[in-house]
Amino acid sequence: MGLTPPVAPAPPRRYACPPVRVFHCDQYAVPLPPGHRFPMEKYRLLRELLLARGVLSPSQLQPSIPISRTDLERVHTPRYLEALWTGTLSEAELRRLGFPWSEDLLVRSCASVGGTVGAARAALEDGLSGNLAGGTHHAFPDHGEGYCVFNDIAVAIRVLQAERRIQRAVVVDLDVHQGNGTAAVFEGDDSVFTFSIHGEHNFPFRKQRSSRDVGLPDGVDDRAYLEVLATHLPEVLEAAGADILFYQAGVDPLAEDSLGRLSLSHAGIRERDLFVLQAAWHRGLPIVLTLGGGYAKPITATLEAHVGTYEAALSVFR
Repeated sequence: MGLTPPVAPAPPRRYACPPVRVFHCDQYAVPLPPGHRFPMEKYRLLRELLLARGVLSPSQLQPSIPISRTDLERVHTPRYLEALWTGTLSEAELRRLGFPWSEDLLVRSCASVGGTVGAARAALEDGLSGNLAGGTHHAFPDHGEGYCVFNDIAVAIRVLQAERRIQRAVVVDLDVHQGNGTAAVFEGDDSVFTFSIHGEHNFPFRKQRSSRDVGLPDGVDDRAYLEVLATHLPEVLEAAGADILFYQAGVDPLAEDSLGRLSLSHAGIRERDLFVLQAAWHRGLPIVLTLGGGYAKPITATLEAHVGTYEAALSVFR
């Protein structure tokens, strides 16, 4: 199914398409127990594959700077941050988070948020930037959940607003799992429009209320998914009136994904990405790419889909 992006009234393009800056934090290793299901190695493997394919050059890659605790407090509660800094999360909190606590986890999580903040600042200057991590949309102000320690997108938006770089933001979350933490952070805040297309019967089983939610039944294929996207995205961007777009480009809607329960092909994921990116480009909206989920086994399918997102982005913004 071919989609034509909506051409809305837009300001002139503001960017001369300089080299895209992309942030990474896989230099911070996190030891996990044997057999842990989270694919921590995908971040390093993706960076290496983007370089090997020539999608990105070494000069475009920038190490993420860990975010400060002060900036995390723009979203997260002092009690939660203190428990993380002192390693005193309860067993129940750790089960909900899905990771064992370690100082390495804390540092890496701060770096992941710092990468999204860096990418957001770069996107405002260049039109497009990305973080080869991030998209940790299940983190709430007072707890972590679903392998998400901090909510990087929420922190980045609050930092940009505090710096008076933006007034309004839109979050387009196309990970297969609803961005429940992001929805909760911004519920009732008219300055941030949250939009989620997700598996209705997938995690999280208690959904939060985004500005607009579209829940899909199990097994949805390319055609049905892209029709939903084409129906809703133009209205979302019009209603949001945003200064920047955060694209949570999770690739777990892939048919091969072990946690996804949808049936998108690689071609469908690529068309999804192109539609979002072209819609933003036509509106003169800077875009921040965050990685989000991807749990295919073997991991090669996930890596190919993440590479495809960056290939699509660069094809639009060059």
